Amino acid sequence: MTRSPKSAQTPRILTVKNAWYLTPNMIRVVFAGPELDGFPEGREGGNCKLLIPNVDKSKDAFIERLRSGKPIVKRTYTVRKFDAGTQELSIDFVAHGDDGPASRWASHAKAGDFLGFAGPSTPKVARFNADWYLVAADPSAIPVAAVALEAMPRDAQGVAIFEVTAKKDQQEIDAPEGIDVHWLVHPDPHTPSTQQEDFIRAMDWPTGRVQTCIAGESAVIRSLRAFHSNEKQVPREDTYISGYWKIGLIEDQHQKARREGET
Repeated sequence: MTRSPKSAQTPRILTVKNAWYLTPNMIRVVFAGPELDGFPEGREGGNCKLLIPNVDKSKDAFIERLRSGKPIVKRTYTVRKFDAGTQELSIDFVAHGDDGPASRWASHAKAGDFLGFAGPSTPKVARFNADWYLVAADPSAIPVAAVALEAMPRDAQGVAIFEVTAKKDQQEIDAPEGIDVHWLVHPDPHTPSTQQEDFIRAMDWPTGRVQTCIAGESAVIRSLRAFHSNEKQVPREDTYISGYWKIGLIEDQHQKARREGET
């Protein structure tokens, strides 16, 4: 019997195959199983909603809670990889202990654990036709930035800037040889940082068409958006630039602030 594809509105219950620390502050969780039948290909870099189960709750209890419509903690993440041949889906989590429900879940994740999944969206950066590329990300946005770099033409030119918590948080990313990759260290991500903007402002700005993939903390993004729009006049259609979180706010509060135009 052929299993029909899940709709974006119907949460899948995904099962963990494996989980490990990719770096000291990043956890990769790989999901596998028949629940991934019909998962759309080519969605790396798209976002998804993860529905986090309560600690020590059974899968049956979690499914019943979904069906009842009771509130469930949701967090937004990025599809890092999907292998249709093995039906394996990879999602990377920033590790910050038990401070947040998703980090707490991921830091304890093991084979057989589960969570709910809704989505994914289409990729945030889906076309590459610029002369030069600028990629910038803090830990929250490394997955979307890494996917963009890996999808670029192999002759692409540009700069990628990653701001991480520790030097050991550098990752292997299959970026084109013409992309100059820089890793900046900011030990406390809960304090403001201007490192990315300082670096970008100090660069020799290239000639030709520029395309960006920039995401991270809202205050940093707000400043970089103004720089690219007002000072460099990069057309909107050539920019992906998005605030993924805000210092001092949980995701629900940040999303509310975004809707109200505060970030």
